[in-house]
Amino acid sequence: MATVQTSMTAEEFFGLPESDRPLELIEGEVIEMNMPGFRHGVVCGNISFILREFLASHPMGRAATNDSGIVTRRNPDSVRGADVAFYSYERLPKDEEPAGYPSVAPELVFEVLSPDDHWSKMLAKAGEYLEAGVGVVCLVDPKTQVVNVVHADQPTQELSGDDALSLPAIFGDDFDVPVRRFFES
Repeated sequence: MATVQTSMTAEEFFGLPESDRPLELIEGEVIEMNMPGFRHGVVCGNISFILREFLASHPMGRAATNDSGIVTRRNPDSVRGADVAFYSYERLPKDEEPAGYPSVAPELVFEVLSPDDHWSKMLAKAGEYLEAGVGVVCLVDPKTQVVNVVHADQPTQELSGDDALSLPAIFGDDFDVPVRRFFES
């Protein structure tokens, strides 16, 4: 008798017990990842702080951090862990806080590259986010201190140093952050 292998759903993945390592679900298969390290955490913290600071004076949504799950595909399911994500109250109303993964994609995702990440893999992950409905993906490289802003319908924009990251389609004209702030120690 043949064994039928079934792939895990996003809901089953959410119900897994805590793990010592970060996990993602890719096309129904659980994938272990390496712990990213101190510098990665500092940069993620900076991004989260900058977003929360902006949202305190522009209450239009909320930021989620710490590899909060985003369902990017169904049948077979994929759940990616964004380093930082922004959900507007239009997409995810203020009074809704899902017990599991939100049923909608965030407008914005920041992925901070880990030392073992490869650009081809990160660009594919950015494409997966965009296909799931994310409007903008920022690939943040602590090593080169560069942010690549990836849109579905525009060329990728590379920013560094005093170049300003502004996201008018998401935040209007009020969000204007020098990229160097993401990399401050």
